[in-house]
Amino acid sequence: MTNSRDNSLLPKLAFGSVITLSMCASASALELHSTDQTTINLNVTGVAGAFHSQKGYAQSETAEPGGRDWQEGFLKYGLDVTHTPSPSAGSLYANVAWTSSGTWGQGDAAGFTTGDERRTHIENLSVGWKSGNLVPALGQDGIDISVGRQYIQTGDGFLISGDSLNFGEGVLGGELNRGGGYYLAARQSFKNTAVVSVGGDQGWRGDLMWLESDNRAQAKPEMAVGTLEHVSDEATLGATYLNVLSTDSDYAFLYPDRDDTQVYTLYGHGNAGVEKLFLSGQYAWQEKGNNADENAWYVEAGWTFDQVPGSPYASYRFSRFSDGYDPLFYGNGRALGTWFQGEVAANYAGPFASNARIHQVSLSFDPTERLNLGMLMYRFDTLDTEQGPNLDGNEIDLYATWAINDHWWVMPLVGRYAPDKSASNGGTQLGDSGTNYYTQLLVGFNF
Repeated sequence: MTNSRDNSLLPKLAFGSVITLSMCASASALELHSTDQTTINLNVTGVAGAFHSQKGYAQSETAEPGGRDWQEGFLKYGLDVTHTPSPSAGSLYANVAWTSSGTWGQGDAAGFTTGDERRTHIENLSVGWKSGNLVPALGQDGIDISVGRQYIQTGDGFLISGDSLNFGEGVLGGELNRGGGYYLAARQSFKNTAVVSVGGDQGWRGDLMWLESDNRAQAKPEMAVGTLEHVSDEATLGATYLNVLSTDSDYAFLYPDRDDTQVYTLYGHGNAGVEKLFLSGQYAWQEKGNNADENAWYVEAGWTFDQVPGSPYASYRFSRFSDGYDPLFYGNGRALGTWFQGEVAANYAGPFASNARIHQVSLSFDPTERLNLGMLMYRFDTLDTEQGPNLDGNEIDLYATWAINDHWWVMPLVGRYAPDKSASNGGTQLGDSGTNYYTQLLVGFNF
């Protein structure tokens, strides 16, 4: 499904997910034309970021020891059209959008980008139909059918949160370049999709999807995906099946055994009837084409102290990814730190949701309606150092998110990353294993 239909049981979104949501939603669209039957909206979204890392990481041929400063940005602009002939006939909708992106400066800390990336390309081109009240038993818009180039997410992004891996000129001589914006994930739409969603906001619902990626870094897979969920006031419980139908062997550099991978998952989230409580968990069993079985899972619990000024929220999550687990298209579908765990670790140093055991503690509170302050703390442990580098370490990230008004937001972040090993003795941090103090500042708008 493109977006979860039931967000009422999720904890308050940390602002990191605004990057994803601002690219996919149209909450602040500018209305260009409106009649009883037809609406045309203009959507313009932009995010810019300035980054500094005191250390570099051995992830590409262009990675270097020492500090790096770089900047990233993207602008996404397009039109949404909705046409409703009559309430009983449902509604037709379409979306077209382009993205212009770039990376400047020295390129990111892992060397995935060099600072020379620039690109303007179509991002969305899709059409669809919603059933309106045509099938009352399924609720309003209980059938939703769409095809084309669009963003797709399942669940909270554990398996799929868009086609968001944005390598630049720093990998394989630019062979995997998507035009800059590595951290910001400037491009997130799948090349081709066909999606049928059935069901309303309560009770049983499901999705059948065919997805095709043109992302060379992902080996350009085609996938069939099915989900089945039951949604109630207390919890959402569901299952997902994913089958990688094919990949392009010419680009199977990172995932040579992805072809014919099958994934079975069970998941759930909710409050179990306790308003201040948040529980979440998922288990994924993965059968690879080489007959190897892998798995990944997590459990999470959080509590909102709504009687305390600022309504502080605290949570703990334990996640484990087996040494050969393929993370597929994971991403920050719910909040900052959802599946990019650690701003330095998950983006530059590793682990990248494989061969790892991760403890995460999250704290946040809202001093005002428009300001959120938070802290994320991690412990990373490598399961098998013979299958890859030793990525044991700790990270603490402090962030603030300020919604200036309904259109503009700012997010500063400071991170402290301390690996146990340097690249010279089995890790990935170049130069030494000293502490890396990492800073970033993001500014975004949505009109």
